[in-house]
Amino acid sequence: MSEITQFTQNDIEIIKDESLYKGFFNMRKIHFRHKLFAGGWSGEVTRELLVKGAASAVIAYDPKLDSVILVEQVRIGAYDPKLPNSPWLFELIAGMVEEGETPENVALRESVEEAGVTVENLQHALSVWDSPGGVLERIHLFAGKVDSTQAKGLHGLAEEHEDIRVHVVSRDTAYQWMQQGKIDNGIAVMGLQWLQLNYQQLQREWL
Repeated sequence: MSEITQFTQNDIEIIKDESLYKGFFNMRKIHFRHKLFAGGWSGEVTRELLVKGAASAVIAYDPKLDSVILVEQVRIGAYDPKLPNSPWLFELIAGMVEEGETPENVALRESVEEAGVTVENLQHALSVWDSPGGVLERIHLFAGKVDSTQAKGLHGLAEEHEDIRVHVVSRDTAYQWMQQGKIDNGIAVMGLQWLQLNYQQLQREWL
């Protein structure tokens, strides 16, 4: 059995932290060294780090109809003319956590802004790092009870250039879309997998 080495924050030394760019997101260059599994310390390592902060996403589930709310919007990071895939993605309701907000508050707010629905019984599902090799972003996923018959139409904030279309999809269909690659963004994949593992428990609790 492999030995588990319990390194902590104290086992990294930041040598230099440079700000390269500040815009919608921030880019930094970090110079650091760290302890090695074999003992001793590494040489100086340099990495560019995209600083995004934290975000919340909602697995908006209707236990009565066994359906989930998805939102569709364009994502420039998914635009690649060499690929056949559309840059309009099917996603979970989600939003960035701004200063002074909690992840829970963001989940509730974004549900109204992006899908026009009120979430009840909000509960934490899991929290994960998003591509920590070069991105500083912590994703908080929540499950919430919704009345999916209220989800329809177009949503989003014009001042944030959001153009969002709402979809109500059966849980089975959403999971099939994920397996087929029609849903191929990490947050939605994780959320739908979590739902597939836990929907029966949610139905027992929420119905």
